[in-house]
Amino acid sequence: MTQKDSEIMATKKKDLMKDVEASSLRAEKLAFAVGDTVNVHTRILEGEKERIQIFTGVVIATRGSGTRELFTVRRIVGGEGVERTFPTNSPKIAKLEVVRHGKVRRAKLFYLRDRLGKATRLTERRPNKKEEAAKA
Repeated sequence: MTQKDSEIMATKKKDLMKDVEASSLRAEKLAFAVGDTVNVHTRILEGEKERIQIFTGVVIATRGSGTRELFTVRRIVGGEGVERTFPTNSPKIAKLEVVRHGKVRRAKLFYLRDRLGKATRLTERRPNKKEEAAKA
């Protein structure tokens, strides 16, 4: 097999992977950014019944792409920090509401792990002209 044949096989394999992943992706992408305070509505199965549980916190990180995309949400419960990582394209996520937009200058907010109380607050991001026009 020549190098050209192996390149053709590799591109066919990549195209096949994209097609398989496309069927597993969400119809509409979740609109949030790192630093946003979000309510994540997750479906919980208890026997035959299904209920929705809400996890509220600050998005401190996102990673991956495609079907492997994940985001981490952190909140403080009883003085202890609790972090939960959710797959972005999971059918277990019923809804994601953005409560407020935080103003951040980093992609990962792991420094919030070392902070307590009011030190964990982020300043609110003012909407720019493009966001205002999209809402109107």
